Amino acid sequence: MKHKVAVIGAGNVGASAALFLAERALADVTLIDRPEMEGMPQGKALDMQQAAPIWNKGGRIEGASDLAAVKGSDVVVMTAGFPRKPGMSRTDLLKANADIVRPAAEAVKRHAPNAYVVVVTNPLDVMAHLFWKVSGFPKSRVMGMAGILDSARMRAFIAMELGVSGADVDAMVLGGHGDSMVPLPRFTTVNGIPITELLPADRVAAISERTRGGGAEIVKLLKTGSAYYAPAMSAVEMVEAILTDQKRLVPCSVLLEGEYGMKDLFIGVPIVLGGKGVEKIIRLELSADELAALQKSGKDVADSIAELNVAV
Repeated sequence: MKHKVAVIGAGNVGASAALFLAERALADVTLIDRPEMEGMPQGKALDMQQAAPIWNKGGRIEGASDLAAVKGSDVVVMTAGFPRKPGMSRTDLLKANADIVRPAAEAVKRHAPNAYVVVVTNPLDVMAHLFWKVSGFPKSRVMGMAGILDSARMRAFIAMELGVSGADVDAMVLGGHGDSMVPLPRFTTVNGIPITELLPADRVAAISERTRGGGAEIVKLLKTGSAYYAPAMSAVEMVEAILTDQKRLVPCSVLLEGEYGMKDLFIGVPIVLGGKGVEKIIRLELSADELAALQKSGKDVADSIAELNVAV
């Protein structure tokens, strides 16, 4: 039986994710947005459906303006949310996007109780935690996307610096999806060769810093809006790993219960991602400085979770 994936949020990230899913013929896709956006998700879905014959692949792409359309989904990708606007505080953004995530989580709990959930909405780690709390799903079935995106950005910057294929670069970026994320050059290689043997220390440090500001750099260039192709592709990588049971070892935002000295919060760590969702959390032997940076990032996430009063 063909899989179904629901994408909540038909903006740039959601629509791009739906497109990439359809292109890969991974599942039938339902693109969902708010009732007041009636026609927009339907129009985008119809446009994609009309492209399907050119891809020579089957699959159905539908649009909907009712969260009940998640019914029967194997995976739900949560992208809906507001970007941070001028004059908006972090707390304002937290509350605004929490008001979007809560009803979505309730709808998924009601209509797709066996679904796996990939959260993309920012602040990502906090919204993943909120979705998990509201849905009541097992921790293995709710995860945040950011680690794959942040690592992909680091891989791209290394490939650009060295003039090599990004496909040969493996990078590891942990922590919260924000300024306190933790790039780990010690666990980053080009076809098995540590980048510390290919680049001087100052260039490695510069790439790590550029990775932390990867999203902000795009916002500055666009002037209006934010990144969407790479975030969407990162979410699709996770969906594919789940639907095809790939057992990928990737960094994702997941619930920690004592690992790395943290508990009751979502944060990016290496996991095995497969047909059962988060199948295993990998415990790296971090240096004292690396662990301290990761725990500082975790404290930032925990502080934001506390602002929403959703901490356990």
